[in-house]
Amino acid sequence: MHSYIAAVVQAASFPDDPLRTAGKAAELIGEAAAKGAKLAVFPEAFLGGYPKGASFGAPVGMRKPEGREAFRRYYEAAIGLDGEEVATIAAATAETGLFTVIGCIERDGGTLYCTALFFDGAKGLIGKHRKLMPTAAERLIWGFGDGSTMPVYETALGRVGAVICWENYMPMLRMHMYSKGVGIYCAPTADDRDTWLPSMQHIALEGRCYVLTACQHITRGAYRDDHESALGDDPATVMMRGGSAIVDPLGRVLAGPDFSGETILYAEIDPGQIARGKYDFDATGHYARPDVFQLTVDERPKRAVSSTAG
Repeated sequence: MHSYIAAVVQAASFPDDPLRTAGKAAELIGEAAAKGAKLAVFPEAFLGGYPKGASFGAPVGMRKPEGREAFRRYYEAAIGLDGEEVATIAAATAETGLFTVIGCIERDGGTLYCTALFFDGAKGLIGKHRKLMPTAAERLIWGFGDGSTMPVYETALGRVGAVICWENYMPMLRMHMYSKGVGIYCAPTADDRDTWLPSMQHIALEGRCYVLTACQHITRGAYRDDHESALGDDPATVMMRGGSAIVDPLGRVLAGPDFSGETILYAEIDPGQIARGKYDFDATGHYARPDVFQLTVDERPKRAVSSTAG
């Protein structure tokens, strides 16, 4: 397998306009492809928006009417996987051939999920990963994924998978991804802290994989005037400062972190570097001790209602 260029896209979405955001993503896909990229990773919740600072009117033991209204707006800004937003991204990847991983807020019935979507050029949308464990207040507005959406895809660019934001702090989920042979480990995130990059370097070393992490760069002005925020009302306030990066299988930072604003970061991916890394460490192979430690993973879908015909 030959080396190629990968990109991480650091950009702000339009939180209340997912179709406009999809159009922006399509333009960025075209820009990355024009620079020679074969793969691009977008941030967490790019389509639908990450509601940083919003409380959704939920003090302990109470749900305020304004919080219900805030959730209604957020629900309407989420996307269905059969909608125009997905079609827009699919068209852009078909035109460019760019393998794309992009975060969205997925609407399924009455529940929202924080989801990463996988697009493979002419094949269109090939699958998704729903965040298993929303963090803290995210649990108020997002449902929990189950084990049925933890894919790693065999592609011409390597084995591609995604783990969203603080899921990356779940050792057993990481171990599961390593067991599937992930080589291109995508980490869409909303974590813009200085501590995020060391975590990504650790995962690259632990999994002997490339890690591509993308975070939005958002200012307060991107939100509606009535968006409830603990971060003040100054439109210039930076609500999420980016920090996107690309790390190689030996933990070396190839691009980023960038905190300057919207940008696309590029780096060369050498698939041979994955095998070089496995030489002295394979977490689920020669460096494992299955006689002492074993992990059981339930990948069955968990449905509240199942019907049996007959």
